[in-house]
Amino acid sequence: MSTLLSGCVVYDTPHRDGGHRGDRDRDGVPNRVDRDRDNDGVPNRMDRRPNDPNRY
Repeated sequence: MSTLLSGCVVYDTPHRDGGHRGDRDRDGVPNRVDRDRDNDGVPNRMDRRPNDPNRY
């Protein structure tokens, strides 16, 4: 079993709203480590509005 799970990462989202506050685009990666928080295809560092999927 450990060989099947090696390399897997599990993120805990302890928010009361179902975890979506900590994961804006609901891709399973918390905002604090997500390289594209709004899931618009533009990395946060190049995105003028990293929290708005309609603008970059």
